[in-house]
Amino acid sequence: MDKFSIAIIFFFYGLAFYSMGLAILLEIGHGSDERLRRALRPLSAFGFIHGSHEWLEMFSHLHPVGLQPDHLLLFEGGRLALLSFSFLSLGAFGAFLLSKDEYAQRLSLLFPLGLSAIWGVGLFIIRGHYTFLEMMDITDVWTRYSLALPSALVASAGLINQQRRFRRAGMAQFGRDSLWAAVAFFWYGIIGQTFTRPSALPPSTIVNQNLFLEIFGFPVQILRAGAAITAATFVMRFLRSFEVEMRNQIIALQAARLEEAERREALRGELLRRVVEAQEAERQRIARELHDATGQALTAIGLGLRGASTTLRQDLEKATLQLRQLESLVARSLDELQRIIADLRPSHLDDLGLPAALRWYAAEVQNRTPLQVTVEVSGEVKPLSSETKIALFRIAQEALTNTIKHARAKHAHIALVFGNEDVTLQVNDDGCGFDTNHPDRKGRHPWGLEGMKERASLLGGQCHILSSPGRGTLVVVTIPYQFSEEER
Repeated sequence: MDKFSIAIIFFFYGLAFYSMGLAILLEIGHGSDERLRRALRPLSAFGFIHGSHEWLEMFSHLHPVGLQPDHLLLFEGGRLALLSFSFLSLGAFGAFLLSKDEYAQRLSLLFPLGLSAIWGVGLFIIRGHYTFLEMMDITDVWTRYSLALPSALVASAGLINQQRRFRRAGMAQFGRDSLWAAVAFFWYGIIGQTFTRPSALPPSTIVNQNLFLEIFGFPVQILRAGAAITAATFVMRFLRSFEVEMRNQIIALQAARLEEAERREALRGELLRRVVEAQEAERQRIARELHDATGQALTAIGLGLRGASTTLRQDLEKATLQLRQLESLVARSLDELQRIIADLRPSHLDDLGLPAALRWYAAEVQNRTPLQVTVEVSGEVKPLSSETKIALFRIAQEALTNTIKHARAKHAHIALVFGNEDVTLQVNDDGCGFDTNHPDRKGRHPWGLEGMKERASLLGGQCHILSSPGRGTLVVVTIPYQFSEEER
C-alpha cells in the first residue's frame, strides 16, 4: 500500500478520535451523573490529543524527508509527547469508570501517574543501549507497550462496568453501546498496540507491523482505524443517554408539577371549605351571643318598660326604681355589645397598632377569667400590613382561647418580637399541655391548630406548636415583613 493511502487511513483514524472528543465536549454538560461526566473529560482529552497525533503521523508519511536533525528531533519529540499524554488520558478515563466511590475516584489518579513513572523509568534504563535514531523508534514502541496497552485494557474494563450501570438504570440499549465500545478499545489495545513499528526493542523485533501485514494481508493501521471508528461511534451513541436522561427528568418534572397543581387545587378546595365552615361557625357564635346576651337583655328591657308604665300610674317611687334598674341593664347590654364588636374587629388594632391591641386583649382576658396574662414587646416596632396584624392578633386570640378552655393554666405570656426581616409572636402557658401528634385526645379541635398554621402560611410565614403532656404549650409564629402576591 502506497504512502498516500496510508496517510488517508491516518486521516480518518485521527478524525474518528477527534470527532469523539468534540462530541463528548458538546454533550458532557447535559448529564446529571456526575461520575460519568467527570470520567468523560479525560476521554475527550484523549480524543483530541490522539487525533492530533495521528494527523502528525499522516504528515510524516506525506513528507518523510526534508527535515533537519534538529527539526526532526523537535517533530518526533512533539509527536511522542502527544502519544504518551493521549494514552495517559485514556487510562485515567478507564480507572475513573472503575471507581466505586469518591475515595476510589481520587485514588484512580494514581493509575496514570504509575504508568507515567513506569514509562519514564523504562526510557531512562534503555536510553544508554541504543543510538539516537534507534531511540526514536524504541520510544514509540515502549510508549505503546507501557502506556497504550494497559490504558486500552483499563478503558475497556471501565466501559464494561459502565454497561452494567446502564443496565441497572433500565437503559439496556446504551449498555450495549458501551459494551461494543469496550470491545473496540480491547482490540485496539491488544492487537493495534502489540503490532508496533519494527525496532531494536524486543519483541517488536519480530512482532511488528511487517508481521501483521504478512499474516493478514493489510496494514495494522487499518485495524487501528477500524477500532477507532467503532469505539468513537459507540461512545457517541451512548452519549445520547444524557439526552434520554434529560427527557426523563423533564417528564418527571412535568408530572411533579401536575401533581403539585392538583395538590394545590385540592388544598384550595379544602381551604375554601374550611373558610365557609369558619364563617358559618362565626355566624352561629355571634347569633348565639346576641340571642343569649343582647336579645335576652332587650326582652327584659321591653318587659321592664311595660311594667314601669303601669307602675308609673300607681307608685311613682317604685317606677323610678324600675327605670334605674332598666338603665343599668341597658348599660350592661351596651358593654356586652361592645365586647362582641371588639371580638369581631378590635378598634385598637387599627387605631393604636398590634402591641396595644394585644395588651388590651390580655387585660380583657384577665378581667373575664382567672388566667394571668403578660405581654412583652421587644425590638424596634415597625409598621405591619393590615393582613399581618389581623393574622397575629387572631392567632394570639386562638391560642389564649385554647389555654382558657383546655390547658387549666394559671399564667400565660405573649411575646412580640420585631426582627430585621420578620416579626415573631410567641404565646406560652404553664398548663397541662397535650400530645401534638394526637391533639383530639386532649379535647382540642385540630382545625383550631391548623387554622393558626394556615393564617401564617398564607402570609409566607411559619407557625410551630410545641407541647407535651404536663409541660405547657408554646405557639411560635414568624411572618416576614414583605411577601409576594403568589405567597399571599
